[in-house]
Amino acid sequence: MKEFEFKHLRDAYGEVLVEMGEKHPDIVVLDADLSGSTRTARFGAKFPERFFNLGVSEQDMMSTAAGLALGGKRPVVSTFSIFATGRAWEQIRQSIAYANANVKIVATHGGVTVGEDGATHQMLEDFALMRVLPNMKVFCPADYYETKAIVRKVIESEGPAYVRLSRAKFPVLFENEPDFEIGKARIMKEGKDLTAIGVGITVYSLLVAAEELEKNGISVEVIASPSIKPLDGAIIEASARKTGKVLTVEEHSVIGGLGSAVAEYLSQHYPVRMRLHGVKDVFGRSGKAMELLSFFRLDPRGVKEEILDFLGKN
Repeated sequence: MKEFEFKHLRDAYGEVLVEMGEKHPDIVVLDADLSGSTRTARFGAKFPERFFNLGVSEQDMMSTAAGLALGGKRPVVSTFSIFATGRAWEQIRQSIAYANANVKIVATHGGVTVGEDGATHQMLEDFALMRVLPNMKVFCPADYYETKAIVRKVIESEGPAYVRLSRAKFPVLFENEPDFEIGKARIMKEGKDLTAIGVGITVYSLLVAAEELEKNGISVEVIASPSIKPLDGAIIEASARKTGKVLTVEEHSVIGGLGSAVAEYLSQHYPVRMRLHGVKDVFGRSGKAMELLSFFRLDPRGVKEEILDFLGKN
């Protein structure tokens, strides 16, 4: 089996943010006293006059970003996902989404891979909170290089967007920046017995599980869906028509996330047997990142077992 290198998505974000700052003088970056963790400190060191630390004041940060956007700037705001989408949800709704303001929210420390910080900081509802807002686009990259591609594309697009990154290092799946288009998914592996759609680190888990299952004669089509909203319904429907079964896997609650988005689409266009795999309507818990993935059965072994159970082959 291939050995994977592990790298921080946050590092990719910090690096591409500086690149984009050099290209676009209207970019301003706001952070809520977490710039070392979110890696926006790199932008602040390069462009101190365009970097604003709002302190532990996430709600004020979102409203300030909206004002800057309406004044012609291109603001990028960062903090941990629990604070960005939880604490400041009303400000995002009223000042950013409702106004269709050109604000990019790039939040780190999403999902159970936040690790030892535990349930209070393991944001498992952010896809749902952002996906429900009109005008808001929602993205979650699978690795270091896809992070760069998504952040680059999102900053250069118009309108509000939310990008979820991690605290832990993720396996590197791509050799360089992949082509990324808003609203597009990609087939990572062709298959015929089951369509498996992942996002974030679960794409890695699906690829490893699919490779192992292939040895047992089970053919899994793996689709990476970094664009949660807008969703690539066309590629998902085409795969569902081919395999007749769809499994979604995400480091998020099974309520309101990628699985819900896929189910909403397929129920209206091509109803098919489905299973949603993720965190089962519970809060997270403290532990090491990869141990928590195993506990919630989002690691390759857990995903493999879920596929076998879904196919009735356990």
